[in-house]
Amino acid sequence: MYNMETELQEGAIQMESSVLLVFAILLSSLKGFYTIDTLYPGQSMKDGNTLISADGGYELGFFSPADSKHRYLGLWYKKSPQTIVWVANRDIPASNSLGALNFTSQGLLLIVNNTNGIVWQSNTTRAAQSPIAHLLDSGNLIVREGNDSAAQNFLWQGFDYPCDTILPGLKIGRNLVTGHDWFLQSWKSTEDPGRGQYFVAIDIHGYPQVFIRNGAKVIFRAGSWDGLRLTGVPRLMSTSTFTFEFVMKESEIFFKFELNSTDYQRYTLNPSGLLQRFTWSERTNDWVIFATTQADQCDFYGLCGANSSCNINNYPVCSCLKGFLPNSPNDWGSQTWSEGCGRRTPLSCNDTDGFVRLANIKLPDTSSSRFNKSIDLMACKSLCLKNCSCSAYSSLDISHGGNGCLLWFGNLTDLRVSIEGGQDLYVRVAASELDENEPSSKKKRAEIIAGTVLSALTLLILGMICYAWRRNVRRRVIAKENNGENDNSERRKEDMELPIFNMTTITDATDKFSIENKLGEGGFGPVYKGTLIEGQEIAVKRLSQSSGQGLNEFKNEVILISKLQHRNLVKLLGCCIHEDERMLIYEYMPNKSLDSFIFDQTRSTLLDWKKRDQILCGIARGLLYLHQDSRLRIIHRDLKASNILLDNQMNPKISDFGLARTFGADQTQANTNRVVGTFGYMSPEYAVDGMFSVKSDVFSFGVLVLEIVSGRRNRGFCHPGHDLNLLGHAWMLWNEGTPMELLDKCFVDSANLAEVIRCIHVALLCVQQRPEDRPNMSTVVLMLGSENPLPEPKQPGFFTGRNPAESDSSNKQESLSANEITMTLSIPR
Repeated sequence: MYNMETELQEGAIQMESSVLLVFAILLSSLKGFYTIDTLYPGQSMKDGNTLISADGGYELGFFSPADSKHRYLGLWYKKSPQTIVWVANRDIPASNSLGALNFTSQGLLLIVNNTNGIVWQSNTTRAAQSPIAHLLDSGNLIVREGNDSAAQNFLWQGFDYPCDTILPGLKIGRNLVTGHDWFLQSWKSTEDPGRGQYFVAIDIHGYPQVFIRNGAKVIFRAGSWDGLRLTGVPRLMSTSTFTFEFVMKESEIFFKFELNSTDYQRYTLNPSGLLQRFTWSERTNDWVIFATTQADQCDFYGLCGANSSCNINNYPVCSCLKGFLPNSPNDWGSQTWSEGCGRRTPLSCNDTDGFVRLANIKLPDTSSSRFNKSIDLMACKSLCLKNCSCSAYSSLDISHGGNGCLLWFGNLTDLRVSIEGGQDLYVRVAASELDENEPSSKKKRAEIIAGTVLSALTLLILGMICYAWRRNVRRRVIAKENNGENDNSERRKEDMELPIFNMTTITDATDKFSIENKLGEGGFGPVYKGTLIEGQEIAVKRLSQSSGQGLNEFKNEVILISKLQHRNLVKLLGCCIHEDERMLIYEYMPNKSLDSFIFDQTRSTLLDWKKRDQILCGIARGLLYLHQDSRLRIIHRDLKASNILLDNQMNPKISDFGLARTFGADQTQANTNRVVGTFGYMSPEYAVDGMFSVKSDVFSFGVLVLEIVSGRRNRGFCHPGHDLNLLGHAWMLWNEGTPMELLDKCFVDSANLAEVIRCIHVALLCVQQRPEDRPNMSTVVLMLGSENPLPEPKQPGFFTGRNPAESDSSNKQESLSANEITMTLSIPR
């Protein structure tokens, strides 16, 4: 039956649609920028116009990278137009700026050139009735039915085809129904958005995990999901503003992150294969790098081979797991670890086998693993023992105290000792491997308990004796002060010149000392990055309750460094004293310490010879100031690579004055019953006899110069041709007339050979055995900055070698020195 009312309604709808279409087409013909976020059928967005998301966060338009004339359709941040996060036609650019983005009535997005030739099109396969193209506030360009408001019922979306950037809400994984993969692929270069050689993708073999690959080769493994984070990226955890999610169900497997704030954050895979997390800073109006994968040597996939682990704080960094030995001892000795390790004792393949617990571990490659979500850890152990091929087990999910079961079969690959956020791994070994350090008999357990109790009582008694002694000393000092024998009133007055920060300020600045803000940890305690309310970045060194250093070192550093002003000394901004808390607040050094560059195979390439020369000359000038030009004549006593911090211009700044000593103007040397410093940097007369002077620091400086030139540590240095340490190796090359063999290969091409040889010469003069033969720092600075002839060096102090039979013990020592922990030795006199 004819219905006039219905016909009038339909006519009004058609008229409204026609008006919108005409209005949209009219807008598309105008030059300038769109102020809308939607395209309608028949509409064309010309080059020079853009779509802007409703919240004003993202823009979609045509761009040309660098000086290229090629045009690409891309997505960028309104606040940062140079930051391209998605490209439609990345492999087929338009030839000029006469192209356009067309939207058809079938729901297809087309990029056409000036002859209407199609450069790129969306692969919308579902039939569309009245489609619209819409740029969401998330940055996702979608095509949907105009009358369909379902949140995810899209005909097509750009988030299904990521480029090099992960935005909030974008997935990395696989649709198990369609077989479609969501993955990142780097640009070819910073000027070419074409598909590069690096990928970030999920591998669903075994328990799913995330890889970075160079073509088919894995270069970094972010690891599997442990319920809180990916095991290979411990800092990647959900916070109040940042949520990371792993979803595994029958239809899809993916990782993604979401933001619960108005901040801008992204992950970008750069053309060099580094995946970096960026955060937008409103203060600087620029991006700040929050985290980077492949941050150190241990992040290289499979560096240590099978059945071994990597520990960046040890030297060498690789070691076999307990119960395993190197498959190729000769290669292992020359720090070629790719052959990995094999079992020392074969498994019995029954319940007599046991498990060694490895704590704080990045779990191995899970490509050949199996998992069960429903059983606990004890059942997991039993399940592993029933299968002779099972080599290890762990909890699948640690978010609720540990549940589920993850089993490995065959070799264990790509383990590392995590700085933070590691997990327990139980590695299967023969029963005989457990007897050495894991006694099970009641008698041995009783012996251990008795020994522990006895040790505790001994420590208690010693503690009481020390307390009484220190109290007695304190009384005598106070008595002297009252009698005027030790008038330090002027010093106490000067000490108060240092600004005092309150605890609330420091707590707020460091986000309550959050693990994400932790920069590292030394002998004094942990160090945190913070940002004061006015925007200044700081480094907060917090005295640990378990630290070997204490109040004396804290006061020493406050008193000394607060009076020092030099461009090559770290600046102390203030301190914080609250109840038992003791903290030092420094200027923040964005490039951290020198050792993180020169001893790292990846980051060392960032230091060419010019930068290294600048760094060692800066250290020399800083030492000269301490020894000669400062208000106080200061001996540092712990000069080493980890105590040299680098600012954003790579200028060196000497830090950590907790162990420093002041000298009188006419004093040349002193002795101590308490030797402090780091093995490998201490001068012979100081380490053996407790005698120290400015020449002790000169020796440490010489060691440091050889390490900067060679890229190798003095302590733990290993050479396949001899057993000399780095000083001995340099001395041997000098006498053979081949000092250039000492150079770190990564800067040979940029080196000024005459300057390098002169630096090696100066370093050898600094590390001579006798203090009186060594130059002082004023002479060192003069020698480095001139071309005058230099005296011939004499044999270095600690010119040492190791017997092959001592290799096991030396390796143990090396692991201690690689941490560069400050050592304290009491020497009776």
